[in-house]
Amino acid sequence: MPDFETIRGSAEIAACIRASDSVMREIGYTEHGLAHAGRTAEEAGKILQALDYDPRTCELARIAGYSHDIGNHINRNDHAQSGAILLYGILLRLGFPFDEITQVSSAVGHHDERTAAAVSPIAAALILADKSDVRRSRVREGVHLDDIHDRVNYAVRRSVTTVEAEKRQIVLTLQIDTEICPVMDYFEIFLDRMVLCRKSADFLQCDFELIINDTRLL
Repeated sequence: MPDFETIRGSAEIAACIRASDSVMREIGYTEHGLAHAGRTAEEAGKILQALDYDPRTCELARIAGYSHDIGNHINRNDHAQSGAILLYGILLRLGFPFDEITQVSSAVGHHDERTAAAVSPIAAALILADKSDVRRSRVREGVHLDDIHDRVNYAVRRSVTTVEAEKRQIVLTLQIDTEICPVMDYFEIFLDRMVLCRKSADFLQCDFELIINDTRLL
């Protein structure tokens, strides 16, 4: 049975991720390469595992997390949908069962802010993992602190997502250097993403909390 290691070892997936990150670099976005793919995969799997989902569903969440941005090399616009279509064919060639292909491609197709929806546990975990990946190391060489995306990511000293299963809580905790970026800047570009996280947590029958510099904001 093909699994997450099959995806991580796929030359086709790796080529799509590298090409997508190159496009994102050229149009001025933060890192969307193997590091973001790996972190999103790990966090998506951990979220469902902590909530006691079965191992295969957790594995599919990791697969969705790793491959969710491959559509960016076609175009940033509608990259979730184009990525889902690309991924469908790749998973088919790698021998995944049809029911798993549809679950993973559906999650990928629903992760972008403009069209996102927590349509399944896998999609909900992907949204939470993707939208919470804010960190200094996503800022590329030659930091442009006049760019709000660079500034917000560069200001984040620590970012941790925890799942408190007994309390049914998913908590994103950030430590931000307010000399680089005021907390209001974070809300300016990430409020829609945090609302999505709250809706995704609700799908998983959890509350979502955002804590910045020891203060609960959501």
